[in-house]
Amino acid sequence: MAGFRTEKDTMGEVRVPADALWGASTQRAVENFPISGIRFPRLFLEAIGLVKAACADANVEIGLLDPKIGGAIRSAAKDVAAGKHDAQFPLDIFQTGSGTSTNTNANEVIANLANVQLGGVVGAKKPVHPNDHVNMGQSSNDVIPTAIHVAVLLAIDRELVPALEGLHGALAAKAKAWDGIVKSGRTHLMDATPIRLGQEFSGYASQVEHAVARVRGTYRHLGELALGGTAVGTGINAHPDMPPIAIRKLAGETKLPLVRAPNAFEAQAAQDALVETSGVLRTVAVSLFKIADDVRLMGSGPRTGLAELKLPELQPGSSIMPGKVNPVIPEAVLQVCAQVFGSDAAVAAAGLANHLDLCTMMPVMAHNLLQSAHLLARASVVFREKCIDGLEPNLEKIRRDAEMSTAIVTRLNPIIGYDKAAELAKESMRTGKTVKELVIEKGILSKAEAEKLLDPKALTEASKDLLGSGA
Repeated sequence: MAGFRTEKDTMGEVRVPADALWGASTQRAVENFPISGIRFPRLFLEAIGLVKAACADANVEIGLLDPKIGGAIRSAAKDVAAGKHDAQFPLDIFQTGSGTSTNTNANEVIANLANVQLGGVVGAKKPVHPNDHVNMGQSSNDVIPTAIHVAVLLAIDRELVPALEGLHGALAAKAKAWDGIVKSGRTHLMDATPIRLGQEFSGYASQVEHAVARVRGTYRHLGELALGGTAVGTGINAHPDMPPIAIRKLAGETKLPLVRAPNAFEAQAAQDALVETSGVLRTVAVSLFKIADDVRLMGSGPRTGLAELKLPELQPGSSIMPGKVNPVIPEAVLQVCAQVFGSDAAVAAAGLANHLDLCTMMPVMAHNLLQSAHLLARASVVFREKCIDGLEPNLEKIRRDAEMSTAIVTRLNPIIGYDKAAELAKESMRTGKTVKELVIEKGILSKAEAEKLLDPKALTEASKDLLGSGA
């Protein structure tokens, strides 16, 4: 059994695992919140490490912190940011709503690392004190929202935007390659006027292009940091020069558009920027859901579905039906989207916990936002690599369905009127003859006129020649 050491905090003595870099306050939280086993993710730990390093540098620069102590704090904080001590952050997401326990966890770990670096021992709180030095000019109430904003921006900038841009490129390539393939359009899942397969995929590409723009639009408000507001936004115990210096250093380190929030009271009492970002991620999920579901539908079959697309065959689809292959990648994407929808609801509910001067559901907001950004990024990459890139059109099925579609009769509305056109459509359904065959047979159009006016490809574009030959 591992040994323990005894530490003290303002509430008394606590037994802490001997090999732990955290201290008494963190240990209390470990014991108080054995709820989910879900911890803060890597990007959040990177962000809080970077915040602590930037604050140490700023406090040294303005002469409040001894350079030797500040340097040790910076070095330790950068090691935390780099992921060298993730096991020392054991706290559950479901904890105190301000994230105070995790801010304390960071302070204690960084202080102990700095003390060891300076020749001290773990748990001694000297020469580096977790509150007096590591947390100088800070509060959990401004550090935690700052770290969340930075972490979410990192997730979006590093993962989500590149993944969506890759998916957009793949969809745009299919749109270009398939621009000449005419198929039956469908509205309400029923036959509609012809459309080109490339046109459909250009719509999907545009959805993802818009998704990238929407996600980039979150940078403005996410980039506004609460740092410097300390307890309730007034900035008590923080030197006025510390926040701008720290944020400037943080922006340089991350290459993100970070600024001090124009109103610290808004930045701490509310978390509207996180709610807004979650709504954007939900919108991205809605777009991906539509695209993945359409691909699944167009690939349904092979005998009794639409069978317009051939999806890559990746694995057996049934434990009882030999030869069955399922659209596993689109289904995985749909499940990711469902998770993001639920996460958005959690973030919205957390955003309502803005009683008076502090939002007190920030850890759960961090968890859901970072999970959503990561899942959407990974789903976009997998969707592109294992589905979109390998899609092939079923040209024979597409051609046959386009020719048999009764919706082609729409082109005749300006010539014979809606009612007579409807009669032709019903007769086509009843007899199995195409609309083109019927208008030639009935003498409504000559063969040449029918070939011109009812050419499926011509029907996929707007035409000024609404009256055709004048028949």
